[in-house]
Amino acid sequence: MSAVLTVADLAAKARTASRRLALLSRADKDAALLAIADALDAASADVVAANAQDIERGRASGMVEGLVDRLTLTPERVAAVADAVRDIAALPDPVGEVVRGSTLANGLQIRQVRVPMGVVGMIYEARPNVTVDAAALGLKSGNAVILRGGSAAESTNRTLVTVMRDALTAQGLPADAIGLLDGGRDAVRALLTARGQVDLIIPRGGAGLIQTVVTESTVPVIETGVGNCHVYVDAAADLDKALAITLNAKTHRPSVCNAAESLLVHASLTQEFLPKVLAELSGAGVVLHTDPAAGSAAEAAGIPHVPATDEDWDTEYLALEIAVAVVPDLDGALDHIRAHSSGHTEAIVTEDRAAARRFTTEIDAAAVMVNASTRFTDGGEFGFGAEIGISTQKLHARGPMALPELTTTKWIVEGDGQIR
Repeated sequence: MSAVLTVADLAAKARTASRRLALLSRADKDAALLAIADALDAASADVVAANAQDIERGRASGMVEGLVDRLTLTPERVAAVADAVRDIAALPDPVGEVVRGSTLANGLQIRQVRVPMGVVGMIYEARPNVTVDAAALGLKSGNAVILRGGSAAESTNRTLVTVMRDALTAQGLPADAIGLLDGGRDAVRALLTARGQVDLIIPRGGAGLIQTVVTESTVPVIETGVGNCHVYVDAAADLDKALAITLNAKTHRPSVCNAAESLLVHASLTQEFLPKVLAELSGAGVVLHTDPAAGSAAEAAGIPHVPATDEDWDTEYLALEIAVAVVPDLDGALDHIRAHSSGHTEAIVTEDRAAARRFTTEIDAAAVMVNASTRFTDGGEFGFGAEIGISTQKLHARGPMALPELTTTKWIVEGDGQIR
């Protein structure tokens, strides 16, 4: 069977399932989610065994350790994934929420309510937790999902989807609410061009994946994830806060999109702060890509570094590497970020309220942090529960996307014989 027919078949089954999901009560959806969570716990050994196969193939093919970490599921991580599903079950159901409404002068009652998108395609790389998050968020918001994970997690994803589909069947719900797309680029291209069959595509991964989806898709896309995030340490920064924030933003989990990739330091801090933060970063195993001023500070302190290239300022390393520049002032920091930001998360460390206000007002990004790590841009940290991704575009959704962002709206108008 061709990829096009495969996608058409998946989409048709998902459409039928989505109609059933749209009619479910919150209690029914929550019961299904709790059944999925229990099933994942029960199948933990099978999931870990399948994951071990993927890890073995990944290491054999030279996968870097940061990506291996993203791919890895331990029993503890499987339990955490199951708990995340339970957390989603506990969240408010967005479907049916009245966004706004009124009674017109002619007596018509109008209201705008949240409704499911319908069929959502999710294309992502080697992060098997996304397989469960996307399926659970889709179910809670009344959507059927078609999942296309990276080939690096093929065995893990097959096992996870089988467990979840079986759990739905046991609850008397359509297993086709969760579909897994097999095949290579032809299959992906067929999904991207299934306009009218699929309502929305959400890519989650590196810049290359996202750009391919945005460029080739005829289905509406929400662009997510590329995080060239900056930390700017202002002249008025509390330097202890600045050091802790910078280290956390870069080293806490370098392989994720909200990790810092560039550090900007005010020129007045080149003696007091810059050598210290460079030494701490280097001591944590971070490769420093420095502009001439930062390189001079590193050289004087005997800290290993490499000269930054033009490409470094636009690079999402997703690893223990960071680009470092000295800027003359706040305007210099703003100009640098405007030139190189991916619109994900930008942070300022300062005790100057006026500087903080200028930064939050003038920076164009999905999230702007003041005296806080870029790592906080996350649906769970924001209290939304698991996220489907972090949108870096401006239409429909921006920032961490949770349940409300997986819905659209429709207008319901009730009258008593009014005519226009």
